[in-house]
Amino acid sequence: MIAQDLLAALQGVNSEVAERDSADWPSFNCPIDSLVDALKALRDNHGYDMLVDATGIDNGVEASPRFTVVYHLQSTANAVYVRVAADCPDSENPVAPTVTHLWPAADWHERESYDMFGIKYEGHPDLRRILMWDEYEYHPLRKDFPLAGHDGPLWDEEINEETGTGTIPAPMMGGPFVSKNSSFEAEREPRAKDESWHEKKEKPKG
Repeated sequence: MIAQDLLAALQGVNSEVAERDSADWPSFNCPIDSLVDALKALRDNHGYDMLVDATGIDNGVEASPRFTVVYHLQSTANAVYVRVAADCPDSENPVAPTVTHLWPAADWHERESYDMFGIKYEGHPDLRRILMWDEYEYHPLRKDFPLAGHDGPLWDEEINEETGTGTIPAPMMGGPFVSKNSSFEAEREPRAKDESWHEKKEKPKG
């Protein structure tokens, strides 16, 4: 009954809140203009005091809306979880409201989502990249980002000058990764079974 109780409570914030398919926790879709109020209600009225994660989803280049923000909350008193998702209306320039004023820990989560997906969080106190360098023009977790990566200059001119190289596409796109049954630790480390294929050379069949 937890899911139904939470649904009723969230629909008190916005009647359009609906259940979201989930294999584990109670999960809900919320209109983005009511997202902050819904999350605040979960925190203040239902004991979901801990923000476990805040991230994004790229639903695909052809999807509309393309981007969804997702929040995972925990009640530390009751050891229960809830997931709340909200679609960004603009697929070209996805925007979501910050929740850093509700949970300071959202700061780095939202910066990572901005860095990896290009989702901008309005009201964030310090929205800048956290993994890639500031001048990097791509967002690596978007569905249209090539698995092998992009050619490009490194972020440091001195390193570029000294090494004479930049970022280069990965030589292979991975997997299946397998481990050998061996008594030697180094031989048990997972390795790609087939490293001969990449984006310009089709993966062999079989």
